[in-house]
Amino acid sequence: MAMDSAEIVKMIQEGIPDAEVRIDDLRGDGDHYAAFVSSMSFKGKSRIQQHQMVYKALMGRMGEQLHALALKTEVPAED
Repeated sequence: MAMDSAEIVKMIQEGIPDAEVRIDDLRGDGDHYAAFVSSMSFKGKSRIQQHQMVYKALMGRMGEQLHALALKTEVPAED
């Protein structure tokens, strides 16, 4: 069962409230996505820790409802 991109955005933003999230459906099948997540809460964390935060926000759906997620994270530039 595939996940809707809006559901992915909602889950990430609920788990990381200040996150800016962009989702691209890579194959148009609702099962292979690319996610770009920007959050100040990533500051001082390794790339692995940032990705773990996103996966935690997805509450175990990776590998189940969400088959593939190419993930890119960043700390937004400070003004």
